[in-house]
Amino acid sequence: MDEQDAVTTGGPQRLAPAEFQRIYGPQRSWTPVEVRNLLHGLGVPWWVAGGWAVEAFTGVARDHEDIDVSVLRRDVGAIRAHLEPDWHLWSAGDSGLLHLRPGRDVPEDSGQIWVREHALAPWRGEILLNPDVDGRWQFKRDPTLVVSLDDATWERDGVRYLRPELVLAHKAASPRPKDDADLEAALPLLGAAQVAVLRRVVDAQPAGHPWRARLDAR
Repeated sequence: MDEQDAVTTGGPQRLAPAEFQRIYGPQRSWTPVEVRNLLHGLGVPWWVAGGWAVEAFTGVARDHEDIDVSVLRRDVGAIRAHLEPDWHLWSAGDSGLLHLRPGRDVPEDSGQIWVREHALAPWRGEILLNPDVDGRWQFKRDPTLVVSLDDATWERDGVRYLRPELVLAHKAASPRPKDDADLEAALPLLGAAQVAVLRRVVDAQPAGHPWRARLDAR
């Protein structure tokens, strides 16, 4: 859940882990292998994003408070049908948290679905609803950045991951220390085309963005 307060009107705000737990309850993240087993037979594309994707690419282990599992927004019905028999699903967006009982539509402002087994159980992960253009991956912060799913993801051990430059592109808007560490781990391993994608996103940030110097050095 990334320590975000999705209930505050006007957009998410960062919460410390202890404060998140006090308000929303504990988290116990799935691992990518657990997600692979859980989503076996889903029938629509899915992939792991966030810190787990960077770790898979770099081999540099780090702590993970949650796991970001992504699907195309157009496929939200399929993943809901897959999970609803055994899990409670909650929509998270600017307007707050909403229990998605079967048959209730996902609000337009919702970009995530949080998952737990029941009210007394920890949150296990979040499903990110990714925009698309005719089935191709679209960057939510720059709708002109559109690539095929094959170019946006890669696979290891039966798990598809978002490519590292696209993970870092999401983190670039407001990097935290763990995001800086992900950049340091991934940047030496990126090819020129991958660096160019990340530079495009960072160059769109305000002047003085801390990652510009790192990309220049690269």
